[in-house]
Amino acid sequence: MKQFLLLALGLAGVVAATETHADLTARFKWFSSAAALPPDDAQRHQIGTPAYDHNADLRVLLRASTGRLRFIGDYSLTWVTGDSFTFGDSARLDQRPTEDLSRLMNLTRTIDEGSRHLLVHRFDRLAVEYRDPRFAITLGRQAVSWGSGHVFQPMDLFNPFAPTAVDRDYKPGDDILLIERAFAHSALQLLYVARRDAHGRAGDDSYAAMWHGFFRASEVELMGARHYQDDLLGMTFKIPIGPALLRTDIVGTRLAQDGDRRISGIVNIDCAFELFQRTGLVFAEYFHNDFGVDTLTPTLPAPLQDRQSRGELFNVMRDYLATGATYQWHPLWSQSLVWIGNLNDGSSLVQTSLTYEPSDSARVQAGLVAALGGTGDEFGGIPDDDGTTTGGGTRAFIRILYYW
Repeated sequence: MKQFLLLALGLAGVVAATETHADLTARFKWFSSAAALPPDDAQRHQIGTPAYDHNADLRVLLRASTGRLRFIGDYSLTWVTGDSFTFGDSARLDQRPTEDLSRLMNLTRTIDEGSRHLLVHRFDRLAVEYRDPRFAITLGRQAVSWGSGHVFQPMDLFNPFAPTAVDRDYKPGDDILLIERAFAHSALQLLYVARRDAHGRAGDDSYAAMWHGFFRASEVELMGARHYQDDLLGMTFKIPIGPALLRTDIVGTRLAQDGDRRISGIVNIDCAFELFQRTGLVFAEYFHNDFGVDTLTPTLPAPLQDRQSRGELFNVMRDYLATGATYQWHPLWSQSLVWIGNLNDGSSLVQTSLTYEPSDSARVQAGLVAALGGTGDEFGGIPDDDGTTTGGGTRAFIRILYYW
């Protein structure tokens, strides 16, 4: 707790300093969901169906600058309750509170916890940044996003969003040293992510570099990384094709444990359009997960389990296709529709949501996620050792946001 308070007081002292310009904003979110669980679901066997879950989150954002220095602090207070609390949310519709057991700084504290609820507060951003026109360095709790996927993110190594995640406003942060350098026609990012092991000692850190450049009308990105002792190389290409944009992310991994090599990647294409004087977007995306399996079994390979436990992978089989569209029906109303298909077992997910924005400071979003698959399929219910399944079913949700 001492570290937590010292960081908070230090940031407050900077804000109070002379000639410091500060901006304080906030976001309140309420998220509720109801799930109709399939007959063989393990959660249904214990608590029945439907299952109701709720999440309230207050996020306070502080940005303070003096000269070329900028200070970033995001404080969040989160309350989670519901039937699925002890089971986790297999559909990953909403962001749950992030623990700091493996992060360098422990900026999360539990205020109250029970069998069906959790109240925590934390700093999700706490960093200092120096920036000039060509160079920047940022140190502290921050978020970095790499890759160009719509649904799947094989290039994003650090807390990627799940394919079904609804709340994508703020990505969880890590403790990172980030160095950025801009050149005439390219840019370079270097980063170091510090972690701790279960005993509080230095853990499996990450080192990575990303170069971004141009080749005629196309964009190219090259990535090299040492991530949890594994070696990674990645490439991204963004190629305009008429009114559409084609993107590819390809990532090769050499596993430290046995030297085995895996190649995962996506290819997608999207196109914006106008219909009845309203804007829309359509896309299609193919994902190959080289850590996945061809046949579902209760015990998954260790490299796949590791990436699932770290929140890097959310799918367990090898080949997927996703298609989707968004359309603005009215200046205040828009809708999205996404279909995710497992090409190995034939199961799929359909997710749709309708968003109403009455003002710049308020948003209401309601939607439905339906699993179309049988027992034993990934989206119909992954088998467990005891004969039950995990996942599947149909979920409805409502999300209310207010900014000030």
